[in-house]
Amino acid sequence: MAKVVCCSVSLGLSGCYVVPVVGPDGQTAYYPVAPGAVPTVVRPATSTLSARLYPANEAAQRTGMLTGTVTHVSAGKGLFQISYRGENLTGEATRMSSDERKGLASAYGPSGTSMNCEYQMQSPLLGAGTCSFSDGARYQVHLGN
Repeated sequence: MAKVVCCSVSLGLSGCYVVPVVGPDGQTAYYPVAPGAVPTVVRPATSTLSARLYPANEAAQRTGMLTGTVTHVSAGKGLFQISYRGENLTGEATRMSSDERKGLASAYGPSGTSMNCEYQMQSPLLGAGTCSFSDGARYQVHLGN
């Protein structure tokens, strides 16, 4: 409320600027800044979603359920990490620009193991999809806490 009051006082004197800031949930908020003031860029806190992968074929059943994380780093972009058969795979998750609810995730390990996922978000914090590993294992993935 103080920011709005400050801006309205400044508005009467010389104008007001509104600065858009995208939060960790992907939503844009607008903050008033008085003219002549130097806005401080504050990066939103990162948020982390859990990724739970459930076996969907025989190759995946040999390994069992897996867990990983997706850490939000910017609007529509996240870092993906998962441990698979003793190997730490890292990569990224990206929302599609044509439909921001749909996304792709890819990860790769130092021994050459790779994983690709397609998912759809039902809300900014909840989603589901499928993942395939380079050894033929397939999983159903559930995203969210």
